Amino acid sequence: MSATRSINTVFAMYPPEQLAPQQTWGPPPVELPPRGLSPHGRPIRHNWEIPLLVLAIVITVVAYAVSGVMLISGQVSDIAAVLLVAPILLYVLRGQNYATQRVNGIRMTPTQFPEGYALVADAAARLGMKTAPDAYVVLGNGQINAFASGHGFRRFVVVYSDLFEVGGEARQPDALAFIIGHEVGHIAAGHASYWRQLGMFASNYIPVVGSSLSRSMEYTADNHGFCVRPQGAPGVMGVLGAGKYLVGRVGFDELADRSMTERGFFVWLVNILASHPVLTWRAAALRDRSRHGKLFFRPTADRLPTPTAALPPPTQYPTAPPKTL
Repeated sequence: MSATRSINTVFAMYPPEQLAPQQTWGPPPVELPPRGLSPHGRPIRHNWEIPLLVLAIVITVVAYAVSGVMLISGQVSDIAAVLLVAPILLYVLRGQNYATQRVNGIRMTPTQFPEGYALVADAAARLGMKTAPDAYVVLGNGQINAFASGHGFRRFVVVYSDLFEVGGEARQPDALAFIIGHEVGHIAAGHASYWRQLGMFASNYIPVVGSSLSRSMEYTADNHGFCVRPQGAPGVMGVLGAGKYLVGRVGFDELADRSMTERGFFVWLVNILASHPVLTWRAAALRDRSRHGKLFFRPTADRLPTPTAALPPPTQYPTAPPKTL
């Protein structure tokens, strides 16, 4: 079963005619639709993200308090020293990362990678952002990847060039739109904030806590990507699983089904230590939109799809694309 054919599974709940058009200019709605897992409304955060973020911030605050006491007492360890310089270190690394894209990346514009430029603007409009982030293409050398970050008040998205390659089977506009929606979603959800990343700093060195928070944020970004282009979900799973040329041979349903049959301690361990949800669990979360993706324990059987009639009506988009910085 190919990723293209298995898309019928996703649209069993959300037929294409029910989805909002990619560009329908008109006045914005007075009342915003509710947040949820459906592509018709506004995307929702994963239900574990905020509790884990609070825990991460508490850990960081306690770590800074302990480091301050050690500094006053003259007993500064290497870990305490890293924590104390973390605000400056993080600021420098973010600035360096942004500068690297500005001088080495190819910026998406109406004349350079215009399809990517349009997808970024559309995603920003769909997610209610007032300003579209900068977007760059960088040399992938065979890697399939993209990321979002920021520096100061600027936010940007970076897409590896392999996702734009002409000729390969990975040339799937819907998959690319989902990926860009996912990365813009990280920005819309505040994941690229300096203060958020500083607040999470110490938790990244605590097993399970940092990785679990990261997975919840990835599920949140997937919710945003699904809201932008739900029909791209099977293609994205295929690209991440088999690469840009063999994506058409990946069965989305088969991949999602294995989330319920691949079990055991080491399967659990691989997921619990990973920064991203394992691919089978991630596919299951994108197929079953009646509940949040599983963070700690493997998915069980899919719930019954939500009746299409019970879903909110398609959302109308703003009157014009957001301005770029």
